[in-house]
Amino acid sequence: MKKFEVYKNIRKRAMIFGLPVSLFALMMVAVIASLLVIIFSFSFGIIIGVLVFNAGLYIGLTRFAHNPQLLQFAKVFPRIISNKKSSALYYE
Repeated sequence: MKKFEVYKNIRKRAMIFGLPVSLFALMMVAVIASLLVIIFSFSFGIIIGVLVFNAGLYIGLTRFAHNPQLLQFAKVFPRIISNKKSSALYYE
């Protein structure tokens, strides 16, 4: 008889094929678009190119999911830390 474990860590993100749900949805959109390209193309090179593109996209998305700092270009800390309320209104 098969045993199932109780899912105790509810704070973890849901993963499908090693990708978060949003990245998995992006991957599925790319797969559906590539299926349309495969259906309407008559070239063997295009079919191989689409398959290589999908494999590369999956590898790239899994690496991005495991290391999200790859696309972080902004500075982590602000230049000035202040308790003053930031407002664009000028009262005087």
